[in-house]
Amino acid sequence: MRSLLFVPGDSHRKMDKALISGADVLILDLEDSVAASAKDAARRSVADFLSAIVAERARPRLVVRVNAYDTGLTDADLDAVMAARPDGVMLPKAGGGPDVTRLDAKLAVREAEHDLADGATEILVVATETAGALFQLDSYRDASSRLRGLAWGGEDLSADLGATSTRADDGSFTDPIRMARSLCLAGAVHAGAAPIDAVYTNFRDLDGLVAEARDAARDGFTAKMAIHPAQVPAINAAFTPSSEAIEAARRIVAAFAANPDAGVVGIDGEMVDRPHLRRAERILERARLAET
Repeated sequence: MRSLLFVPGDSHRKMDKALISGADVLILDLEDSVAASAKDAARRSVADFLSAIVAERARPRLVVRVNAYDTGLTDADLDAVMAARPDGVMLPKAGGGPDVTRLDAKLAVREAEHDLADGATEILVVATETAGALFQLDSYRDASSRLRGLAWGGEDLSADLGATSTRADDGSFTDPIRMARSLCLAGAVHAGAAPIDAVYTNFRDLDGLVAEARDAARDGFTAKMAIHPAQVPAINAAFTPSSEAIEAARRIVAAFAANPDAGVVGIDGEMVDRPHLRRAERILERARLAET
């Protein structure tokens, strides 16, 4: 899972187009991109879309972003789409691990109702959209075995904080937004979930997207969300380890395999220790996932 493309749930045309975008995951959106008056129609469209293609083997993973708990719409969203067997559900404005545990229970009931395998539906969360959520990022660990990824976002958070922008004059993130990004990364790793970088909102600025995705991959994020199909190739490239990185990682793993009791090994005159081994194993895991 490298790229997650948001697609409005009320547009069959955009959902069909997204299928050929190359995104690893399509997030079929019932939340922000759908007007209140169009929610019912969007639920039907998403359910029809899922039913039509979920059985196909060569397709991206299909995740539905439901409306947040405080809207009162979450259960209606789940009731409309679960029979169509989405691969996962994304919960926006999550407040912490208890919200994931609550969603786990809701999914388990609907899986039983529709004769789906228990635990088949994965959970993704957007974990930094309120000020209070920042204090709960350590609570996702052990919240649910379904939890696959934690994503962060700055726009809703900035509104909750009363900030006027998420970025400084030079284009870099402001301190509160940068803190949310870092906390999400740490919270995801702590929970054993994929850390997912936020969307880059200027979809015409591909150079900016490339730089931001490269920085995210450097820092430990393993995926990034997208708002336009044109962003997908750059994101996939940024989160796919290069052949050089893979080869270097393989050499480190092989060196420690040949010296299992060693704390440090030498490779080409450079001393490599156990943290380097863990980093190499992560690179190889990312390369494996990029091929599936």
